[in-house]
Amino acid sequence: MSSPSSPDPISVLFVCLGNICRSTMAEGVFQSIAKAAPYTDLVAEIDSCGTGGYHTGDDPDDRTMATLEKHGITDYEHAARKVNASDLDRFDYVFAMDRANLGDLQRIQQRKPGSKAKVMLFGEYSGTGKPEVISDPYYGGQQGFEKAYEQAVRFSKNFLRDVFPDVEAEI
Repeated sequence: MSSPSSPDPISVLFVCLGNICRSTMAEGVFQSIAKAAPYTDLVAEIDSCGTGGYHTGDDPDDRTMATLEKHGITDYEHAARKVNASDLDRFDYVFAMDRANLGDLQRIQQRKPGSKAKVMLFGEYSGTGKPEVISDPYYGGQQGFEKAYEQAVRFSKNFLRDVFPDVEAEI
């Protein structure tokens, strides 16, 4: 429970198409940042899912896991799942990896008026003044996974700074 002087904990959901590359990368990165001080008690729940159910139950792509491990994130586990309309009531922030994912989420949200989630492009937190998409690296090489990792780190840090402006962090 948060004290009167500390902000309420938030919940965050990351969404891509299949839930094995980009959204899992973002979830793994965000978890690694959010579980460390000073954010430990400020993020209540983190998850990821896909707009399609193509990979339901599958582990993240091996290249996603290799990229996370290369950067010291060795404790990430996830089984792919498809987004559910109830996610829009369960999470405070629902981040789409690209504009097609965002459109799918907005259509779900239109059928669920009054849902609490703020649905937006994760790349709104690019820090460049211009939204960015995290391109799907599935059919590309390792460079695409490295770029997705770099973007996930940058967007996560910018988001946390924005949501918790009074929290001092060395991120």
